[in-house]
Amino acid sequence: HERFVRTMLAGVGGVDCVMLIVAADESVMPQTREHFDICRLLGVADGCVVITKVDAVDVDTRALVALEVAELIQGSFLQGRPVLEVSARTGEGLDELRSVLSAAAARVGRRPAGGAVRLPIDRVFTMRGFGTVATGTLVSGTVRLGDELALLPGPLRAKVRGIQVHGQPEAEVTAGRRAAVNLGGVELTDVSRGQTLAAPETLAVTRRADVVIDLLPSARPLRHGARVRVHHGTAEVLGRVSIAGPDAGHIAAGDTALARLRLEAPAVLTRGDRVILRAYSPPITIGAATVLDPAPTSAAIRTPAALARLTELRPADSTQALVAMVRERGLRGLSTSDAVARAGLGPSAVREVLTALERAGTISVAGDRLVSGAAMDQAGTGLMAIVKAFHALQPLSEGLPREEARARLFGSVDGAVFEAVMRRLVAARAMVDRERLALPTHRAALPGGEATVAAVETAYREGGLTPPDMAGIATRAGVEAPTAEAASAYLMRQKVLVRLDALLLHRDALDAVKRDIAALKAAAGGEVVKLDVAQIKDRYGLSRKFAIPLLEYLDRERVTRRMGDQRVVL
Repeated sequence: HERFVRTMLAGVGGVDCVMLIVAADESVMPQTREHFDICRLLGVADGCVVITKVDAVDVDTRALVALEVAELIQGSFLQGRPVLEVSARTGEGLDELRSVLSAAAARVGRRPAGGAVRLPIDRVFTMRGFGTVATGTLVSGTVRLGDELALLPGPLRAKVRGIQVHGQPEAEVTAGRRAAVNLGGVELTDVSRGQTLAAPETLAVTRRADVVIDLLPSARPLRHGARVRVHHGTAEVLGRVSIAGPDAGHIAAGDTALARLRLEAPAVLTRGDRVILRAYSPPITIGAATVLDPAPTSAAIRTPAALARLTELRPADSTQALVAMVRERGLRGLSTSDAVARAGLGPSAVREVLTALERAGTISVAGDRLVSGAAMDQAGTGLMAIVKAFHALQPLSEGLPREEARARLFGSVDGAVFEAVMRRLVAARAMVDRERLALPTHRAALPGGEATVAAVETAYREGGLTPPDMAGIATRAGVEAPTAEAASAYLMRQKVLVRLDALLLHRDALDAVKRDIAALKAAAGGEVVKLDVAQIKDRYGLSRKFAIPLLEYLDRERVTRRMGDQRVVL
């Protein structure tokens, strides 16, 4: 029975309706109850009851078994469904059973073919001429020839080279059908029962999952820290139960509780998955768990905050859960792939959901990150405060250097988030975005006033390619050296002055040199024009102190290119 229950657990995920079979000569057995409990816990919604071997018992026994069956299914999804008495030896009731099964099959709706591809593997073998073949029931999505699928848990990808459904080749297979998939790119030893074939980046591979646990009324109380067997798809993983909140020490029989499953091996989960919990020893079914978050942070679970978080996630639909997950991540946000893998949204619905949330201002999409609108607003307010404080400390500056602002407030955050915050501020006319960030109302105070700045600029312009040092500039401008230095720094930020090593030259002087060399190139009529240090010194009346930085500047500006001791004019 134990081996059969594990086989049943591996296949029940693909079941839409059940035929609960009770032998008339044995009536309801413990294994009957366990199988029925599993079906109820996994949410199977349709089926019928079949009492077999009725030819082997008398009328009174048949009636007693029927009463016990009615008691078993009372209040369940099978209440009100047909209860059939059949005999395989005499044929009694078999025609009616066929009719009931046909009617049940007609009622079964199709599984979501547009969802994420998910095929739990229950068997793996190799065929000569084909290679590795994996079989299973496709839970959701559509698998087509040529698709690339992830083999989870694990880093491998496999290509679909062939598909068979009930022995017949198919170009595609949709959710709800069993299939054999010929996999290319993987060996037989790479694939095993319990793994899952899935569309890449649509499922979370995790050792930790936040869940809501439903304990069976027949189970013993489940204590905090208890070791359990977790069955999901075709996989069985051992784990421990951590009950959420500071006070709960156990889950009483028949109760529901929020908890975290800490798994001893990786599992493939997404939000909304239903897993079966069995006791570690003896291995009997004790309940089920619904996944609320398949990849929570490692934050403590035995706190009021953790309990409040799970309480918020519990009733929420996938969209509301995504909003909560994004909000708790602050500016770090979630990747867009997490909207599928962690929040359980279907790949085809993600773009529509994100567009609606972004339009409402609930979530902002920044590159590959999803960030809550509240976090973006808070970051914008913080950035404006930093810039305002910088203006107060350095009124002469045009603003806070852009990279410094990013490092101070967004150091551990994706760069796309910083850019998105800046776009919001600029669109709201709350920030001026250049190499330096400034508030729209800020005007850099000119050091010494406009007349002083103009005088310093004139001194550099008149100095041409051989300007005096800072003391000389101060003397020519008629100001103190600190004032001349502040004015020079201001003119550099305005790109009026250009630094060449230790020299400051006026932009006009450098532009004049560029024009002169361009004229030389034009006059050469297409011949190669070469210059060396001596020629530059003679042509512009410079010493080596000024000629070398000038040539290096021309190289950087791609006016010339150094070749040995000479420069070739480009």
